[in-house]
Amino acid sequence: MTIIYQGKRLSVELRNVSLPNGKTREAIIVHPGGAVAMLPCDGDDCYLIRQYRPAVGDYIYEAPAGTMEPGETPVETAYRELIEETRLRSGNFISRGVILTSPGYTDEVLHLFEARDLEPADEYQPDEDEVIDVVRIRRSVAEEMARDGRIADAKTIALLFRCQEL
Repeated sequence: MTIIYQGKRLSVELRNVSLPNGKTREAIIVHPGGAVAMLPCDGDDCYLIRQYRPAVGDYIYEAPAGTMEPGETPVETAYRELIEETRLRSGNFISRGVILTSPGYTDEVLHLFEARDLEPADEYQPDEDEVIDVVRIRRSVAEEMARDGRIADAKTIALLFRCQEL
């Protein structure tokens, strides 16, 4: 294993891997660390954020999310990120499982939560490098936006699906 890049938020390594068919190959694997995403819900409404994402050069609608700090549990990260990105707090985070964000090249595991029992947060501290608008929207409208492509963010689509009342 050779570390190609080590940064604040992720590392990239080059590794020889053995495949199930007995062959070996080089693989580049990105290690971004743990992350969480949550869908804050209030009755039939949910809160999304509209955030500028430099990688796509545009604003996108997405669920609040963030990376885990060393020593944090997924729920602690969800609590902190919900306040940072929406000015809301929740004492009721319901696990909606995990997803693998892009297993072809990264080992990132994203913990999904539904956040209920929302209330305003006094301790709001936004990250300086984020440009975010909070959008309260009917969950049915958000689901339609995911179906028609106005919401293209994979974690948000997964959350809308996992948080459906079945």
